[in-house]
Amino acid sequence: YNFLQVRLQVQNVEKPLYRGTFHCFQSIIKQESAFGLYKGIGSPMMGLTFINALVFGVQGNTLRALGKDTPLNQFLAGSAAGAIQCIICCPMELAKTRMQLQGTGEYKQKTKNYKNSLDCLMKIYQKEGLRGINRGMVSTLIRETPSFGFYFLTYDCMTRYLGCEAEDSYVIPKLLFSGGMSGIVSWLSTYPVDVIKSRLQADGVGGVTQYNGILDCFRKSYHEEGWRVFTRGLTSTLLRAFPVNAATFATVTVFLMYMRSEDNIRECEPGPVIQQPSSL
Repeated sequence: YNFLQVRLQVQNVEKPLYRGTFHCFQSIIKQESAFGLYKGIGSPMMGLTFINALVFGVQGNTLRALGKDTPLNQFLAGSAAGAIQCIICCPMELAKTRMQLQGTGEYKQKTKNYKNSLDCLMKIYQKEGLRGINRGMVSTLIRETPSFGFYFLTYDCMTRYLGCEAEDSYVIPKLLFSGGMSGIVSWLSTYPVDVIKSRLQADGVGGVTQYNGILDCFRKSYHEEGWRVFTRGLTSTLLRAFPVNAATFATVTVFLMYMRSEDNIRECEPGPVIQQPSSL
């Protein structure tokens, strides 16, 4: 779904290749084979585990430093985690975007600019230096900082509202639902910025540069396509967001519950997520 999202976000409005999410999926299968859907998978596989560990660790420590578990502190702790993980997230997403755009519309690529995600980053670094591999960093910060704030705030509010107690026989479905809704709210809160970020990171592919910065990208995109440009790929994003974040939050929470039940609460308390006056 992320692959479809990027293709839809950056396609040329004058010569669009795809009419929507399903048509994009069909076209990639037809033109680039089923393996085309997995372009750029190496980049998130390399960094996703470390990013999640960093995010939950920073969020937990920041919340502990703030002292009180309040909705505002949940938002601030999540925002801090989102900002810090951009150091890894930005280069990772740059490589993923470049890999996903490679060979667009070709069934069998005659030439490949990049062999894999690491090769992609190395070539960008050799050509453009550190500035090149951090392309889109500012837009990534603008997206991730509030996005993760809403991410953890929504999860905290949802688990409190649903009354997620460790002894509740329905605690797992409740945690899954809370995590899924957190992912959706997180993406909805900053999705237009994600469109800009993708366009900036894709800019220059093929040797043509269109944008001079965030404001220029925003202005040109809006002028050419109107406000709908900022919802490009939203359907595929939300379809992915719910199950992925449901699984992520539920796994982390259940792990914390297990650790605490094994009398390890002194080592991990307070946890990065469940900071509420319940048995969790």
